[in-house]
Order: sequence, then structure tokens, then C-alpha cells
Amino acid sequence: MSVNATGSLSGKVVTVLGGTGFVGCHLAQELLSRGARLRLVSRNPNKAWRIRPLGNLGQMQSIALDITRTHDLARVFAGSDAVVNLMGAFSGNLDALQGRGLARIATAAREAGVHSFVHISAIGADAEADVAYARTKGEGEAAVLSGFHGATILRPSILFGDDDNFVMMFGRLIAMAPALPVFGPTARIQPLFVDDAAEAIANAIDNDAARGQTYEIAGPEVLTMLELNERIAAAQCRKRAFIELPDAVSGAIASVPFSPISRDQWALLKAGNVANASKPGIAELGVEPRPLSLFLDRWMVRFRKAGRFNESNTMPAPGPKF
Repeated sequence: MSVNATGSLSGKVVTVLGGTGFVGCHLAQELLSRGARLRLVSRNPNKAWRIRPLGNLGQMQSIALDITRTHDLARVFAGSDAVVNLMGAFSGNLDALQGRGLARIATAAREAGVHSFVHISAIGADAEADVAYARTKGEGEAAVLSGFHGATILRPSILFGDDDNFVMMFGRLIAMAPALPVFGPTARIQPLFVDDAAEAIANAIDNDAARGQTYEIAGPEVLTMLELNERIAAAQCRKRAFIELPDAVSGAIASVPFSPISRDQWALLKAGNVANASKPGIAELGVEPRPLSLFLDRWMVRFRKAGRFNESNTMPAPGPKF
């Protein structure tokens, strides 16, 4: 079913749970630009330093609170027209943060008279999964729907931006090392620009037709992990050798302490991160997603030799693969 953005968020109070992280900063900019009054709920509101200058006087409120522990949820949701839940993690008390504990939070929002509840899950969410992250994400979806009938669920793919810890992490590694191992070189991903995700979330808030729907939102192109690394190296005008690690080696590395990737992260990567075509997607939320290639050359300038000021910044022949 197609969902087109209608109406306006002007003057509406939107409470964002876990709103001071990567996605929260971009979502805040989108909501504030639409005239929403923004209430950020976070354990550490000091992280909202990037967000504060974006709003007008009185347009934004920060609340310092661990919402998974407090029982004073009526105060958090009082006067809210909409709630967006961004809370999530790969470690810690996942059941409380993104699993069954969300039933209490969704119920409190409903009892407070909130009109719209948008829950941000993840592609691969599955209550029957062996991986704790995917399992609790799936349990969290069911918990939200049990507490707030008509909640909207968005499952984003891997998100990228110029301030992310994904593309930029690989950018830093590729700039430093002449040869790099690639975990899951054939694993398929469908990365989504974080600003496009923010637009989709805002559109979901503002449309009654999105209530009760589950969307899998992703970018316009599917890449393998090897292709992603090769594109980043090309954008840096660097020749790099990429070592394609077999699954058995990747799994062994992920099992040791202080590994660059946890065993759960490896399992999720191996499974891939591509939207299910049988689910409504980002187009149904009125968003035309932009490809990584639109941004990569500009973002990787900082990692090139001498940056913008080296006329020899041209791409050498690709390095060998192992």
C-alpha cells in the first residue's frame, strides 16, 4: 500500500527515545525543519550538542533518563503527539532495551494518548533467531504491537552518512593499511543514506495510512562487502590489496576476545542485509533513496593523499585479491 506524506508536523510534540545517537541527530534535523516540537529522551542528553543549534527557542527539550529502568513514563509521554523509538544496541540488557521490555513503554505511550508510535527495528529481526540481536529485535516488534495497536515498524538496512561508524570506519582503515582482510566478502548489503531514513521516519509519523504497517527500508543498490571496500579505495584514489577471508576463518576470529567483529555481528553480516521485496519499502513512504556513489567521492577526499590539493589524485590500477 502506498503511503504519501500529507499534513504537517508543525507544532506537534514528537518524543524521540534514544535520540542523541547517529540516527537521532539526523532525525532531529528533519523533524525540526518540519516545525515539530522535539523532546529528546536519553541517558546522556549532553550528546545532543549537535542538535541544539538546529531548533528555534523553545522548540526542543532534553530529558536525561534511562527509560528502561524508570517507571515514570507518564511524565515522559505527557503531551506527546507522536513517539519514535530509536533505542537499540548489540550488547547489554537487550531484552529491556529492544526486546520484550518495550511492551511497557508502548503501553505507557498509548495510555498517555499518543497518536502515532514509530518503532525502528532492523532488517533481519526474527523472534526465532539464534543471534541475540536479531531475536530481541523480533521480540521487540511483537512487544510494541501488543502495547500500542497500530504502531508503525520500520526495519532499516545498514545506514551510512558522513558521520557514521560504517563507511567512515572502512575509510580510515583503507587509508592506513596497504592490505586489509574482508570479513564476509560475498555478503550482500543494501546501505541506506541516513537522511533518507530520517525522511521516511518523519513521513511515517505524519500518515495515518502507515499505522499498523511494517516497512523494510533500504538503499537503491545491493553491494557485496568486497565491492564496498573496493569502492571506498577507488574514491580515495588508493591501490589496496583485499584479502577475502573464508567463513571458517572469519568465524574463528569473531570468537576470540578483542576481535574487530563479534560473533553475533559476524552471523548477521554472513546472513546479509537486504530488504525483503515482499514487504512495503521506502518508496511506499514517499522517499526516493540516494545511492552511496552520490556521496562517496566527496566524503573520501579527506582520506586522499594531500586531500583536495594534490593534482595526482587519480585512481591507480586495482590491487590484487587474495
